Amino acid sequence: MVADLSQLVKAYDVRGVVPDQWDEPMAELFGAAFVQVTGADAIVVGHDMRPSSPGLTGAFARGAAARGCDVTLIGLCSTDQLYYASGALALPGAMFTASHNPARYNGIKLCRAGAAPVGQDTGLAEIRALAEDWSEHGAPEPSATRGTVAERDVLADYAAHLLGLVDLTAIRPLKVVVDAGNGMGGHTVPTVFAGLPLDLVPLYFELDGTFPHHEANPLDPKNLVDLQARVLAEGADLGLAFDGDADRCFVVDERGRGVSPSTITALVAARELARNGGGTVIHNLITSWSVPEVIGENGGTAVRTRVGHSFIKAEMARHGAIFGGEHSAHYYFRDFWNADTGMLAALHVLAALGGQPRPLSELLAEYDRYTGSGEINSTVTDQAARLDAIREAYGARDGITFDELDGLTVTSPDWWFNVRASNTEPLLRLNVEARDRKGMEAVRDEVLALIRA
Repeated sequence: MVADLSQLVKAYDVRGVVPDQWDEPMAELFGAAFVQVTGADAIVVGHDMRPSSPGLTGAFARGAAARGCDVTLIGLCSTDQLYYASGALALPGAMFTASHNPARYNGIKLCRAGAAPVGQDTGLAEIRALAEDWSEHGAPEPSATRGTVAERDVLADYAAHLLGLVDLTAIRPLKVVVDAGNGMGGHTVPTVFAGLPLDLVPLYFELDGTFPHHEANPLDPKNLVDLQARVLAEGADLGLAFDGDADRCFVVDERGRGVSPSTITALVAARELARNGGGTVIHNLITSWSVPEVIGENGGTAVRTRVGHSFIKAEMARHGAIFGGEHSAHYYFRDFWNADTGMLAALHVLAALGGQPRPLSELLAEYDRYTGSGEINSTVTDQAARLDAIREAYGARDGITFDELDGLTVTSPDWWFNVRASNTEPLLRLNVEARDRKGMEAVRDEVLALIRA
């Protein structure tokens, strides 16, 4: 195994192809390095359903135990179930998953006790440096006292915690189709939904890390097609789609139409503000204009931040925020250790829908006020030159403002767009929103012409 881990250790996690980029001996080094950097005397570790996950998890546990750390293995779990365990047990955690990536990938999401994120600036760079050094020169001698490795099932406790945060006792019966995409939603949904007045129609609940039906990435519309068709065929009240590690949840209404994560962010923000009597809500700069509007209308304070869970979680902690949402369907809750859980957002949608008689499309209409393009990626070799061209094109126009909180955001009274460079690929990512579809399409096409010139 090569010592250069630059392609494996990303900004927020470890992720790469097994065994080409990493393997069980490297996972063992990561386990030892995680313990050394965090100073932990006990950790909790879980994994998804990928074929390589059990072996990598066991190797990581061996590396941690060799450094004198006690390891609690919670087995198959969703990423937010691992965050629950980290929070409830007050232990640093490691989740083995590559989320929605293809089957040959695997990775590790790391956190400190209380689900606090570990990224490049909060320990991941040091973990990488140790693993590189040890892979080249040999790991240090094991500790005199080896740590223990024990198993613990926290699924029922995770479900009970979530259900304690949303009152679903009085909802009307609902028919819900859930597409787990052969991912960890097939493991968590049956336990969380058990006993609720729901007619559950399961789709692809078999745990299979080869993803035989479709990619476990509901952000791509093509992966929602089966769910949308099944919602219509069943006459269901709504559909829910989870990604591979089930930390993100996407919603389809009774008409089979996908619901923007910004709309869900606005709905949940309104509910959390009512439950808490106000408070601060975080949203990233790509969420719809409707999100800060709804936050303000419901007595809250909106705080705009960069894209990415490490930024959201940092702002959640800094402001004591009650909730945070991203355009990518990550939803963060103060009462879930500021961590993201798509399952809790889904429970809010079920509670809101079941607590009144209207169909979901009508319930959400007040939160869905503008027209967005969704994220459009373009392969660009000279990203800086294209951004300069956009600045030049819009800089001389009246009523235009610029900001560079994250990439370049250009705003007018009737529309806005953001262009961000990918951290890992030669891509520019465009998001556009306007007051109507015609306006959105005009701006979208004009900016894409500049990007792809």
